[in-house]
Amino acid sequence: MSLWMVLPVSLPVLTITGIWVVYAMALYNQHVCPVDNWLYNQSCEEDLYLQSGPTLCCTLDNVPLISKCGTLPPESCFFSLICSTGSFMVMVIVLLRYAHVIEKHQNCVLNTASLSTGWICAAGLIMVGNFQVDNAKVLHYVGAGIAFPTSMLFVCLQSALTYRLAKTQGEYNMAHLRLCMTLLAFGALVLSGVFFCQESFVLQHASAIFEWVFCVIIMLFYGTFAFEFAGMSSDTMVVLARGTLGPAGREHKVDTLGSLGGPIPHQPENMSIL
Repeated sequence: MSLWMVLPVSLPVLTITGIWVVYAMALYNQHVCPVDNWLYNQSCEEDLYLQSGPTLCCTLDNVPLISKCGTLPPESCFFSLICSTGSFMVMVIVLLRYAHVIEKHQNCVLNTASLSTGWICAAGLIMVGNFQVDNAKVLHYVGAGIAFPTSMLFVCLQSALTYRLAKTQGEYNMAHLRLCMTLLAFGALVLSGVFFCQESFVLQHASAIFEWVFCVIIMLFYGTFAFEFAGMSSDTMVVLARGTLGPAGREHKVDTLGSLGGPIPHQPENMSIL
C-alpha cells in the first residue's frame, strides 16, 4: 500500500476542518449569523430574541456564506491560507491522478480534460481565498465563477472516467459512490445558485447551507482518490517525468520488468480513446 494515499485523505481533513474553524472565528467575532438561526431583520438596531450575543444581529450582510466567513480579519488570514494550501493540494492530486491513469491504462480525452478542469478550479480557488468579497468583489466573484463550475465539471469527468476504467467489483463500487456524490453536489450547487439570487432572508440562508454542503461533498470526492493512490508505484513518477507513457515510457517499463526476470506483458496495439 502506497503512502501517496495519505495526500487525498489529507485534503478534505484540512479544508473541511479549516473552513469550520474560520466559521467559528467569524461567529465568535459576530461577523456572520449562526447557520442554525433563520431569523433575520432589516438592520442591527432591532434585537432578535433568539440571538445569544448582546450586539449580534442578522441581516443580509451577515449570511454565513463561506466567503462571508472569511472576509474580515482575523479569520480572513486563515481563510486565505486554507484556500491557498488546498488549491496546491488539488493541483498535486489532479496531476498524480492524471499520471496514474496513464500508467495503469492509457491516456484519453476524459483524463486530459480532468487535468485541465482540476487546475483551472485550483486557480479559481486561489482567487476566492485571496480576494475577499468585501474588499475585491469583482475578482472574488470571478474566482468563484471559475472554481464552482469547474469543480463540478471535474467530478463529473472523474465519475465518467472511473466507470470507463472499472474492471473489478471494487472499482465499480467506487464508480457508483462517485456518481452519487456527483449528483448530490450538482443538486446542492444548483439550489445554492438559485437561492443566492433571491432577496428573501430565508432563501439566502438556505443558499449558504447548500454552499457548505456542496464544498464538503467536493472535498470528500477528492478523498476517494485514496482508493487509486493506494496502488500508486514509482512508475507514476516516471510518467510525470516523461510527460506521457509513450514508446519511451513503455520501453522503460519493459526494460524494468525484463531486468527483474519477470514476463514482459503484451501491450495492446490499440485502445479506444473516449
